[in-house]
Amino acid sequence: MLRLLLLGVIGAATAQQTNPRATPEDVTAGGKTFRSHCAPCHGLEGSGGRGPALNTGRFHHATTDADLLRVISNGIQGTEMPGQFYEEDKLWQVVAYLRSLGGRPSAVGNQARGAALYIKLGCAQCHRIAGQGGRLGPDLSEIGRSRAPSHLRQALLDPNGDVRQRYWLVSFVDSAGRKQEGFLMNEDTYTVQFIDLNERLHSVEKHRVSSYKVEKVSKMPSYKDQLGENQINDLVAFLASQRPEGSSQ
Repeated sequence: MLRLLLLGVIGAATAQQTNPRATPEDVTAGGKTFRSHCAPCHGLEGSGGRGPALNTGRFHHATTDADLLRVISNGIQGTEMPGQFYEEDKLWQVVAYLRSLGGRPSAVGNQARGAALYIKLGCAQCHRIAGQGGRLGPDLSEIGRSRAPSHLRQALLDPNGDVRQRYWLVSFVDSAGRKQEGFLMNEDTYTVQFIDLNERLHSVEKHRVSSYKVEKVSKMPSYKDQLGENQINDLVAFLASQRPEGSSQ
């Protein structure tokens, strides 16, 4: 009943277009709430991570402050974004903090040179953009909307810094003595399902293998010692430009 009453209050509040909790003190309080509950997915300063960057001043699912309040309260269906069970004032403070973040710094490199470098490095062997490329790595078609340039740079320099479970590596020696390796899809006590490096799906009984292990590391190489600063900037600029048509971020 309390949850229903609170949602009713929030629903009435969303009719407002002006944030009633937008003082500097509210922004500070909203920042504390954001860093404790939202930063694990969206980055400490809203620069993006597991979730989209929020420091652009524009939002994919919201336009007004009331829209932001609704999204934070209810979450986004079909995504990892959960609803937040907070009192109305605290939600407004988070909205105020998000508005205070301003525009996200743009990438400083050259997109055309970055596109050429993307091809030269063979990135399309594992990644797809607009339906073209491999499927072993994450689809990059919308990466510019969901990741800030700083996060893209970090991924190029230290791929092991943030490896999603979908890309954990599983390896073992099969019953014929051959080493097998691929991306973990699912496992239980008795079986493991994985996609090998030729994009083929396998299901294997664990008692038939040896030297079985799962590593939370990335198959992607680090470009820290392979590319110069200008090349990194160019590649980041190209990746940051990958946004769906009509996207506001």
